[in-house]
Amino acid sequence: MGLNGDASREDDLTMSPRIGCCLCRHRSLEISRLPSNSMPSTSRNNTINDTKMNKQKRSRSVGSSDNFIPTPSSLNSSISGNLTMPSRMQSRNGSSRRSGTPIMYSNSSGRLKPPPIEKNIECTLDELCHGCKKTVMITRDVLTDIGGVVQEEELLTINVQPGWKKGTKIKFEGKGNERPNYAYSEDIIFYISEKRHQLFKREGDDLELCVEIPLLKALTGCTISVPLLGGEHMDLTLDEIIYPGYQKIITDQGMPISTEPEKRGNLRITFLVEFPTHLTDNQRSDVFGILQNSC
Repeated sequence: MGLNGDASREDDLTMSPRIGCCLCRHRSLEISRLPSNSMPSTSRNNTINDTKMNKQKRSRSVGSSDNFIPTPSSLNSSISGNLTMPSRMQSRNGSSRRSGTPIMYSNSSGRLKPPPIEKNIECTLDELCHGCKKTVMITRDVLTDIGGVVQEEELLTINVQPGWKKGTKIKFEGKGNERPNYAYSEDIIFYISEKRHQLFKREGDDLELCVEIPLLKALTGCTISVPLLGGEHMDLTLDEIIYPGYQKIITDQGMPISTEPEKRGNLRITFLVEFPTHLTDNQRSDVFGILQNSC
């Protein structure tokens, strides 16, 4: 009994280190499994405070407009002269504000040019056919260095080219009045208008002319003198029977073509037939005998 008791005590002493290790490991596992409310109040409060501080740091670094870092697209826009700010920004007091329209910045600072002065300049068909030179005296306002206004006269010259039409525009840049708050003077624009001709009517590059001939010549044929633009005449032989409204076209006797000065339009002649206003009975009988089988 004594030996066995001593032996058992030796076994107990020998196993005690293992039992101590197992007990320590078991206690550590139990502590890790404890719920948060079972932890000491001091360590739990420290953990909560650390979490709040980290959240505040992240919110300041992300939401603060003072630490706003422009994106590459906004940098490129600012270089080109236009900068678009974000539609949603963080204000200084921490609340957000939304802008319905992006804020645009422009580097354009030029002043507009005043409206032009428009005038008509009348030309005859002869002037538009052969070309001419027109001079116009203008009076314009000029600003002085001390803010006053003086008037100046200037003679403008317009070289009318053959073939110009009604509505052709000639512009003199900066020849108009000087206006305050404008960097440029007014332009003067002249528009060509056609004066009505006694004989000819213009239709594009063609000219129209009405010629009246007696009934006898219309039936028997003749040679007539046709007026041309510029005062000249040409002989025109008519061999066919001319009826009212009959047209004869003479090529290359119209207006010059402005885009092709070597070419011209046509002259279109419309004939009017002059009928007698009185015939005797014998004349009526003769006409009836001649014309009764002609139609």
